Amino acid sequence: MTGTAIKVEGLSKKYYLGYNAVTISERIKSLFPSEKKNKRDEFWALKDVSFEIKEGEAVGIIGRNGAGKSTLLKLLSRITLPTTGRFELNGRVSSLLEVGTGFHPELSGQENIYLNGTILGMTRKEVKSKFDEIVEFAGVEKFLSTPVKHYSSGMTVRLAFSVAAHLEPEILIVDEVLAVGDAEFQKKCLGKMDDVSKSDGKTVIFVSHDMTAIENLCNRAILLNKGSVIVHGDVHTTIRSYLSQVSRKSKVISLNDDQSDNKDFLFKSICFREIGHNDLLEFLSSGLDIEIKINYLSKIRDSPELIVSIGFFTQNGTFLFACRTDTINRKLSIKENGELICMIPNFPLRNGVYYFNIIAYSKGEVLDHIQTAGEITVEGGDFYGTGKTPAGNRPGILVQYDWAAH
Repeated sequence: MTGTAIKVEGLSKKYYLGYNAVTISERIKSLFPSEKKNKRDEFWALKDVSFEIKEGEAVGIIGRNGAGKSTLLKLLSRITLPTTGRFELNGRVSSLLEVGTGFHPELSGQENIYLNGTILGMTRKEVKSKFDEIVEFAGVEKFLSTPVKHYSSGMTVRLAFSVAAHLEPEILIVDEVLAVGDAEFQKKCLGKMDDVSKSDGKTVIFVSHDMTAIENLCNRAILLNKGSVIVHGDVHTTIRSYLSQVSRKSKVISLNDDQSDNKDFLFKSICFREIGHNDLLEFLSSGLDIEIKINYLSKIRDSPELIVSIGFFTQNGTFLFACRTDTINRKLSIKENGELICMIPNFPLRNGVYYFNIIAYSKGEVLDHIQTAGEITVEGGDFYGTGKTPAGNRPGILVQYDWAAH
């Protein structure tokens, strides 16, 4: 009979939202908050969370930004202590939560491999037996003698994931840091986690905004909202609950409404309209010439390396297509407070409901990334220019094509 790998009972984590203490007296006072401050400034990142995960299960943790996902993983990884509640972990835990977690920047890649192995409770001999596999998987052999502080974020994630996955943990915990890596490496990581769970019988907890990855890797999922468990069950049912939760149907969709403005680049809102018209669209039509207006705030100016992309997905998270500025070599002129416009002639989606995400990054670093930023409803339209609207409800991509007979 399969045993329990993780058991969580009434787990809660409270923080205090206060000012930045400057003087010594202010710092001392912040350690002993008054009852009035407790009520006014307390923030529960997690509240009474309970669940159980069996050995060999792969479980996805999903939810909007600020739902408590990362806080939960930090508690399970023993990085921070809970305010109330308890949890049990049966087996050695390996975690990948943030880029560079557990790495010493002054040490080389090789030295950090042994350092991480020691932190995980492995002997030098055990680490050495896995060393070649770790290096080969990470693809950083040329840079093993280089201090990690000179690694790019992508290289750091490659090495960190490789160490975490190869040092034979009973429980592997991975946050959404894999989004930093390129598509090829993300595929390798998902394949490795799948092997760890299904072939090796290890337990995997995976946090991601990529619903396709969650659906492919996990058999169950937990949906968090404002620190509480909303749904815990079959992965497909949980994902549908999440997508319906984040669906936004207003004509102007506010973005980052629950985020601080301390980023170098921040998306603020997005809306759709027909090219040449000012009225905003609540519904789109197949074949319609549309433009997408995106408002933003930026601390950077005219960066030729800035890339912005908007991608479209089906309701179950299947990727359809994306409009990227770098694909057409479009250099963006950036202001402090401006707008970007993406034009899509002959909109290629059939009638149905779709979701979209939006991302901005520069020099390989993600500046702002909003998964499932909103929902669009597409009605049937005269995509082919025949004067007729195709019958039937068949969501998917429309393609211009022709036939000939010889």
